[in-house]
Amino acid sequence: MTVSDLNTSEYHNYYETYISKVPKHLNLNAGYKLGAEQLIAFFNGIPKDKLEYRYAPGKWTIKEVLQHIIDTERVFAYRCFRFARHDDTPLAGFEQDDYILPSQANSKSIEALLEEYHVVRQNTMVLLNSFSRTDLEHVGSANASSMSARAAAFIILGHEIHHMTVIEALYLGS
Repeated sequence: MTVSDLNTSEYHNYYETYISKVPKHLNLNAGYKLGAEQLIAFFNGIPKDKLEYRYAPGKWTIKEVLQHIIDTERVFAYRCFRFARHDDTPLAGFEQDDYILPSQANSKSIEALLEEYHVVRQNTMVLLNSFSRTDLEHVGSANASSMSARAAAFIILGHEIHHMTVIEALYLGS
């Protein structure tokens, strides 16, 4: 299953920002493995003195961005799980900014954050492998919009690509 299999009716147009970043030919399972390898290498390559840098007042640090990626994967994997299990109960949205301060990301080492990411990613991969194509195509509702289980899964991949691009441009000056 690739992103090309998605119909735009399977997600709100807001998420096109993320879905469009996933290579069209990339298989979902391969994408999760490759994405994890790339993300871990990316964050391991950031100088330690930049990890708590904010490019502007009120913006997140690089560690906080990584924590946000982890938390977002948890939220969207849960959405994927619920929809793939054919649960049609509407799910609430989440306010990403409310998660950052209690996460205490800046008090964690980069190694601890990457371990957390790795464990979350492994969990998501095992979960995705347990679903049939029919399960992944099931559409539920999150944040008052339709979303399929597979759209939630692809959003996770595009979301992390998006944030690595932002870090390169605004935090590292690449």
